[in-house]
Amino acid sequence: MGMKFRCERDKLLEAMSAAGRAVTSRGGALPVLSGVRLELLGGALLVTGSDLDLTISVNIEVAGSADGVAVIPSKLTADVVRALPSGAVEVTVADEEANIVAGSTEFSIRVIPAEDYPNLIPAEEPGSSLAGSAVTIDGASFRAALRQVVPAASVDEARPILTGVLMVPEAGGLRLVSTDSYRLAVKDLAGTSILGEDQKVLVPGRALAELARIIGDSGEVSLRLAEREASFEVGNITLTTRLIEGDFPNYRGLLPTGHPNKLTVERDALLEAVRRVRLLAQESTPVRMAMGPDGLSLTAATADVGKAQESMAAAYEGEELTVAFNPSYLMDGIEVTTGPEITLETMDELKPALLRSVGDEDFLYLLMPVRVS
Repeated sequence: MGMKFRCERDKLLEAMSAAGRAVTSRGGALPVLSGVRLELLGGALLVTGSDLDLTISVNIEVAGSADGVAVIPSKLTADVVRALPSGAVEVTVADEEANIVAGSTEFSIRVIPAEDYPNLIPAEEPGSSLAGSAVTIDGASFRAALRQVVPAASVDEARPILTGVLMVPEAGGLRLVSTDSYRLAVKDLAGTSILGEDQKVLVPGRALAELARIIGDSGEVSLRLAEREASFEVGNITLTTRLIEGDFPNYRGLLPTGHPNKLTVERDALLEAVRRVRLLAQESTPVRMAMGPDGLSLTAATADVGKAQESMAAAYEGEELTVAFNPSYLMDGIEVTTGPEITLETMDELKPALLRSVGDEDFLYLLMPVRVS
């Protein structure tokens, strides 16, 4: 099937790159999914990439002269478009080839049979009990929330439930929860009620990481929920993801009600100190935090390599205590806990510790200590 259109190189590259991020890199999937699907209708070009779980579609305006549908290799075509000089690009698809011309440069790329491309279900499945009107949420605050919770979701496909971020209604707003069983992140977005009272959804962390990237500086995100998928619209980009089925762990039982020990420390200074001492925490050695009336002391040592130690000023209430943490998980927690000062609340050296920002009740990061001899 033929098609022909002209548009600016940068606009086409942006669409190809965004849609291409959903294209499967895993082997063994349908070969056609290594391509992006182009559908031209008048002056509107829809560029779609998918791995069946995650689909990203971008709608751009072009000067179209022949409507049609084609599937072109995603990475190769994006690389070709990126290499072209800036300015107008003309794309013509005919006889199993896509011709891409810019100035005196011309490429011909074999297309993939478009009829093999799967029919991707639209988010508003007919008859779905959740398919309702779209709900609009503030882009900046949603993106900030995603950046706080997505890193704590697991990337291990062996436990699919933990690779998702749980969205549940909480106190008239929306709560986001993620855990990989070593740490737990909980973020409350006040006044953002996008779910019914008993509704909850489990959205893949990978999809939300892409969504955070897409939101950029956009003002609003429009969300639709169907029975098995969620769809997010940001400007001219639509991201649709399958929801994860199954029951998320009961995280409420993990949230401690009181901590006897509380360390208050400057966030940036702690981040820098952990960054330094972790250089000597090799081969999964933990970083030890010794807390007492004199402040905080950080130590990391790896046998046959060396040792790092740093002391810093900090306010501390409670019994003197030394707790050891995985340095990567500790750094992740400090990085997503914003504000000038943060607190680390502990019960003892084996119970989960709580990282919070001073003056921000809407986010917490719970971290399991490492047992050391």
